Amino acid sequence: MSIPVPKPGLVIRYSFLWSSEQRRGSIEGSKDRPCAIVVAVPRGERGQIRTIVAPITHSPPIDPETSLEIPAKICRDLGLDDGRHWLRFDELNDFLWPGYDLRPKPDGRYDYGMLPKTLFEALRKGIMEAQRRKAGRTVNRED
Repeated sequence: MSIPVPKPGLVIRYSFLWSSEQRRGSIEGSKDRPCAIVVAVPRGERGQIRTIVAPITHSPPIDPETSLEIPAKICRDLGLDDGRHWLRFDELNDFLWPGYDLRPKPDGRYDYGMLPKTLFEALRKGIMEAQRRKAGRTVNRED
């Protein structure tokens, strides 16, 4: 399967590196997970695309201000498992598309589909609020 064009709201499979893993010296995420593309903008003369993703996790948030639960119907539409899922506002990864950490799903596709517009807007607003409160952490994966 071919690698999709990155666009905000697209959910991809990605080896997400949490800031706590980076602090412990890891340079690779401990597992591949669904992540929502938040930003995808051209950068540089070689047509590179700066991409920022937010992770989707099964772990309930310690602080409810840092996450948004994804409705079960949307999880089913994306092909996620039956567990509960949260979009995190306070942890992001920044990389050049497609990078080394984009991973194919077992069916060979790299994406799960698009978040509905209203859910994407809630994610975007949550990230902006986390950044305003200085509660957000972004791990740069370009290096």
